[in-house]
Amino acid sequence: MRISNDRRGDDFEINVIPLIDVLLTLLMFFVLTSTFVQHSRLQVTLPKASTRDRDMNAAALTIMIDRNGRFYVGSDEVLGEGIDALKRTIARNAGTDRERPVTIRADAMTPNQDVVTAMDALGQLGFTRLSIATTPNKPGTGK
Repeated sequence: MRISNDRRGDDFEINVIPLIDVLLTLLMFFVLTSTFVQHSRLQVTLPKASTRDRDMNAAALTIMIDRNGRFYVGSDEVLGEGIDALKRTIARNAGTDRERPVTIRADAMTPNQDVVTAMDALGQLGFTRLSIATTPNKPGTGK
């Protein structure tokens, strides 16, 4: 009696379709998350700056603007209307130091014109190191 095995030499095969799916998914992931650097056609030579340490603790001149449009330079309220009164108060508080950093702290509801007026007055006086103070967003809020 002959006992035979119905399996006639199992054909070993590798199913590559799941492998191709994984590779295409990885390819799409890398393509979508990579950064594309676009080089400009205009070639520019960037300016150079010294790497010496700067005094980052220099006292900044603070200009505060409330939501009603009143200006305060340091702790002094600007008396009078217009840009000239603001320039006089800034010049009195800053002295001759035009390299001093200036921080503009404006209320969130302050009209843009008031902030631009402060920036214009600082520019006319020769200040170039301006910054606008903000508060960071709280994590988890969209605003």
